[in-house]
Amino acid sequence: MANDEHPAPGIIDLAVKFPSDRDSGAPGSETFEFPLAAEKFPLDGVAEDPGYQKRSEYLATKRNAGPEGDGGSAPEPGQTVKPRVTVVIPARNEAKNLPFVLSQMPKDIFEVILVDGHSTDDTVAVVRAVHPRVRVVQDTRSGKGNALACGFAAARGDIIVTLDADGSADASEIPRFVAALLAGADYAKGSRFLAGAGSSDITRIRRMGNRVLTTLVNLLFGTRYTDLCYGYNAFWSRCLPVLNVDCDGFEVETLINIRVAKANLCVREVVSFEGKRIHGVSNLSALRDGRRVLKTILQERWMWGRYHASQRAYEQETATTPAREAPMRDY
Repeated sequence: MANDEHPAPGIIDLAVKFPSDRDSGAPGSETFEFPLAAEKFPLDGVAEDPGYQKRSEYLATKRNAGPEGDGGSAPEPGQTVKPRVTVVIPARNEAKNLPFVLSQMPKDIFEVILVDGHSTDDTVAVVRAVHPRVRVVQDTRSGKGNALACGFAAARGDIIVTLDADGSADASEIPRFVAALLAGADYAKGSRFLAGAGSSDITRIRRMGNRVLTTLVNLLFGTRYTDLCYGYNAFWSRCLPVLNVDCDGFEVETLINIRVAKANLCVREVVSFEGKRIHGVSNLSALRDGRRVLKTILQERWMWGRYHASQRAYEQETATTPAREAPMRDY
């Protein structure tokens, strides 16, 4: 992280390994207000940041009028384009919790996608009654990983936020994640273990397991994560090919965090507080899902090692193979 860059309060920059596209010129002093909430986040130099300007131009080129666009005319030259935010919520039998979750949602969210895991209660009916504009899609296999993959495929926003349906995550924190992305990050990663963050839900065993697995990932992939297994994250939709979510279970957050690191994307951790589940019992099993997370870490490291080995072999082969002379031709 350059010495003259200062992330917004509640945001920890992890861009030492993952360099940002921000220039290192002298920053200005600007207060940026994201339209999703009244809370302001002071972002040094956001308005003058070349990276932010480039992202605004990129969004402007993507916007088209019509049902698949933003529903309006193309922006005027020089007009700042605000990103459309899609919130993806995987849910199974969360009819009692979703009214609270949706009531906390910032009013200017572009779209909310509920991925229903074939609920046997009134999850879908309750959601449609409380928030008729929520888009409901069905997962194709069981598990949180598949639910998120289905939600990502349906998302139309410029930014995608993942949010749990049990009421433990506070949707009013979404502007913090968006602020981190607008300040230059590709991926804004929630953390319960930064200063000012916390959790009233995590058990001692889960906390210990998370710490061990986080340390392992940091050692194997050169990251500096503080929280590996947390489902509150946000990223630009253009990062979806990098994530390529192809797992089914609760290991999905670990998979995403590792693939973001392997792709050398700019990552910033965001302070977040996890509350207790409001109703019901979690499907998470510390031992079972911990083994799945560990398996994912080792598989991703093995695949990464094979990739680098093949790259080195190719570079050595091309360095030792003499260049062939082009055949002479008569014209």
